[in-house]
Amino acid sequence: MQLEVRPDPSEVGRARRWARSRLAGSAIRADESLAETLVLLVSELVTNAVVHTGRSAVLRLVLPEAAPGEPGEPGEPGEPGKPGETTVRLEVDDASDLAPVPRCVDDEATGGRGLALVDGLADRWGWSREGTGKRIWCELDRCAEREEAAPVCGSGGGAVAYEGYAYEVV
Repeated sequence: MQLEVRPDPSEVGRARRWARSRLAGSAIRADESLAETLVLLVSELVTNAVVHTGRSAVLRLVLPEAAPGEPGEPGEPGEPGKPGETTVRLEVDDASDLAPVPRCVDDEATGGRGLALVDGLADRWGWSREGTGKRIWCELDRCAEREEAAPVCGSGGGAVAYEGYAYEVV
């Protein structure tokens, strides 16, 4: 599933709403931490694409489908249970072929922390050239042994150091 995003910062809010709406019918509940982390990463990557390129972008989500009888499956209330192992993938394609570069910013800066957040929150991330532009992607894992309300894998609630700065992962 994908969403075309116009080169307008107000599109970031639309991308977040779209991502939340895609959780319905997936194996990811809207109230679990994986969903909130996903929405934050959508916000960061879409913001980077529209602000730094000034061009349209394409947002893609790959979400696991809910199994019959699982919560979130249409028509079946299901029994609440422990989540299975799940990987969620987020991709943003933009028209710039410039590599994404993490920036070091001071405490007073109002921006420049997006890739640091992606690095701290995603289990994996990267980028590749695609045609005349690029694709930035990240993946989030939900481990089978975690409780439903537990944080996603790799975001165990600790601090993440990045280029001399620390970010609390919650």
